[in-house]
Amino acid sequence: MYHCVRYLYLFCIIMITPVLIKHIASTFKKKFKVEPLLINSPGRINLIGEHTDYNEGFVFPAAIDQVIITAIQKSKSKICTVVADDLSETHEFSLNNTEALKNGNWKNYILGVVAEIQKKGKHLNNFNLVFGGNIAIGAGLSSSAALENSIVFGLNELFDLKLSKEEMILISQKAEHNYAGVKCGIMDQYASMFGEKNKALFLDCRTVKASPIEIDLKDHELLLINTNVKHSLAESAYNDRRSVCEKVAQMLNISALRDASEKDLIKIKSSLTEDDFQKASYVIQENNRVKKALEVIKNRDLNSLGKLFYASHRGLQHQFKVSCSELDFLVEKAKESPFVIGSRMMGGGFGGCTINIIKKDSIPPYSDFIKKEYLKKFNAACSFYRIRLSKGTHLINSVS
Repeated sequence: MYHCVRYLYLFCIIMITPVLIKHIASTFKKKFKVEPLLINSPGRINLIGEHTDYNEGFVFPAAIDQVIITAIQKSKSKICTVVADDLSETHEFSLNNTEALKNGNWKNYILGVVAEIQKKGKHLNNFNLVFGGNIAIGAGLSSSAALENSIVFGLNELFDLKLSKEEMILISQKAEHNYAGVKCGIMDQYASMFGEKNKALFLDCRTVKASPIEIDLKDHELLLINTNVKHSLAESAYNDRRSVCEKVAQMLNISALRDASEKDLIKIKSSLTEDDFQKASYVIQENNRVKKALEVIKNRDLNSLGKLFYASHRGLQHQFKVSCSELDFLVEKAKESPFVIGSRMMGGGFGGCTINIIKKDSIPPYSDFIKKEYLKKFNAACSFYRIRLSKGTHLINSVS
């Protein structure tokens, strides 16, 4: 949400979280003349496991130190007022009218969460809200899930709704489905809500239960490289691929592709187009890669984890067909480098970031090289993010 304003050692400078917290709190107090509750809700990465979540499979996400900060407090007005600080936009609405807006963008995430809370029979009163963040938009870091979680968490605190975190993430997910039109799985909301510092979450998307796993990268680090593109196919292709997966699961008489093996799929191959067969094959193989990743992470086998990254990208590129030339270029350059042991596209596809396992002391020269090569190839800039694994959505007790 906060745009990069300059470069330092080639890394995009974003508003540091303590500064961001003070800024959002100050903006709220100036506008509404009262102290707000403050919520920190992080974006997320996903080590491995793309498009497996809505197939009731396994994923390996983690909350990161790019966040949405939300300031919220009760209002004596007859309406709710919401300020998107980054965009300098304000939206006012009545709790009696929370219909989705045509081209509502960020407003629909707010309205969706409010509406889904009300559907559960929970009573809300009017409120004022200011939010802003430092999550790179369009990078596949789930800024929408972070925003949704911050809203439901804040309203739960403000009005003592007694919602569990599990209930809150389902409200966020339904807001995404019904108001943003994206039939996402539960991974984004779960990782943002339940993340733990220095740990990734091995998440079973059927049971919606996760095991926090400490990540020891030794002398390596996770580096995100943002293509800074978001091709127009992204949302429609996501929903189309979900439909394919559901259709194949129905043909196999199972609830989701999580329960299928490659042998099962071969039995119905003649009834599928080649494209649909490959898409279903990818999901089955990716689900197995996530389970393998758990094993190699526990064994601190970074080289094997890197190979799983590359295999994941090949599947996303050639089987599920959600990559793009910019992402493929970055992964191919990673393969050529002795400093990178694994790279793949991350997120829904058609743009966003690659996630790379790279030697810490090689990040500046490698980034310098990639910046020049990417500019030469696409006549555009890519961005670099060094990220830390962080705590999930939580109340900020004080502004230091």
